[in-house]
Amino acid sequence: MKLFKKSKTPKVFDTTTKWGLFKTYLAYLWGDHAYLRLGFTNAHWIDDKMVRTNQPWPFQLAWFKKHDGIKTVINLRGGQGAFFALEKYACEKLGLDMVDFIVTSRDVPSAPAILEAKKLFDEIQYPALMHCKSGADRAGIMSVLYRHLHLGHPMREAVKELGLRTLHMKAGKTGVLDYIFERYFVEGEPQGMSFVEWTQSPLYDPVKIKADFKADWWGTLLTEKIFRRE
Repeated sequence: MKLFKKSKTPKVFDTTTKWGLFKTYLAYLWGDHAYLRLGFTNAHWIDDKMVRTNQPWPFQLAWFKKHDGIKTVINLRGGQGAFFALEKYACEKLGLDMVDFIVTSRDVPSAPAILEAKKLFDEIQYPALMHCKSGADRAGIMSVLYRHLHLGHPMREAVKELGLRTLHMKAGKTGVLDYIFERYFVEGEPQGMSFVEWTQSPLYDPVKIKADFKADWWGTLLTEKIFRRE
């Protein structure tokens, strides 16, 4: 995870002209499978200040601003491709703050990244929208952290943000996200350590946690070959 990475539109996508904007929309429609998200946002409000979604279209961002007063958009995917160019274009047009906070769906976040996530949630303007591509995995772990670190919900309640309700696949390689919290319940919680204390202690070893995790073959088939999760 990285905090407040500067947003910059890739040079290959020009949103300053009508023709350039059209080509960017076209690349987004097919290259990012955006046609699947025209009528489906996988949107779930965590509380009255934060909504998690899949990658939003510009018109969907406009809708969230008009109906829910969204002020900040948190992009968990980084800054590559037509999706980023369109999101940056839409946020500038709508007057929304756009924040990049890069999260991966098959890795264990570093100890500093956990603290950076808390800082992010403490500093942004609300209401806010948080998204990855599908709204399932990266949005899932960040929703767990939002509930626990920002709202103060018990971790055993917060982890419910990772589940089939939001299309998260625990059985595949993306299940490493669930495994992080399973390790906390075994290693940190019995010792009376808070989640943050555990992640900042020598017990928390992201490399070892990832190495110890074993995905089911059928789950990996679904996430990597069929659904092609990012």
